[in-house]
Amino acid sequence: MIITRKKPEEALLSMLQGAKRVAIVGCGSCAAACQTGGEKEIGEMKAFLEARGFQVAATVLPDECCHKMLVKRDLKVLRGLDVDAVVGLACGDGVQTVADNVDLPVYPANDTLFLGQVERVGIFHEYCRMCGDCVLGVTGGICPVTRCAKGLVNGPCGGQRNGKCEVDPENDCAWVLIYRRLEKLGKLDALLSPTGGRRPAAHPAHLNLREVRK
Repeated sequence: MIITRKKPEEALLSMLQGAKRVAIVGCGSCAAACQTGGEKEIGEMKAFLEARGFQVAATVLPDECCHKMLVKRDLKVLRGLDVDAVVGLACGDGVQTVADNVDLPVYPANDTLFLGQVERVGIFHEYCRMCGDCVLGVTGGICPVTRCAKGLVNGPCGGQRNGKCEVDPENDCAWVLIYRRLEKLGKLDALLSPTGGRRPAAHPAHLNLREVRK
């Protein structure tokens, strides 16, 4: 799940300077779960903006704001409306997807934080950096790229103390966790397998499952 939090109100108002009539677009998936873009949050944003003199011309809640075709369909309600800007209550990808489908400025009301594990409602933990070079098979299912503050993929640094990270003592050392997990599984020999270095990132990335591979 993509984890977002609300952007400071003054930052959003600064972006909206000069706009009078706006539309609000939320997200019924990740942002709704994070309580930053669901039906309730859209209503709260509408009330917030109207209290500050804005006119809210329309509100839209796509099921998934990152799905281009769904967003294109749902944004048809904005056609012909006199709107100066769109306020996006989604992640950064959702805001960009909305921007791809309207000829209007689209301003983010949220900050995108990380790809997270949902422990329970309202509690999220960053577990994956989406680096595209997964080493989980040799690290006991624990990602060192994400859960090590230094992103070390070839073992721990020398700074951990009592199993805690030297960068943030509130966090467990990822490599201590990896060792204990592998020990429990009887797979400590996996530590002898090189994980390799992280491959150079190539952005923006694309994946087309419709391509015919020869």
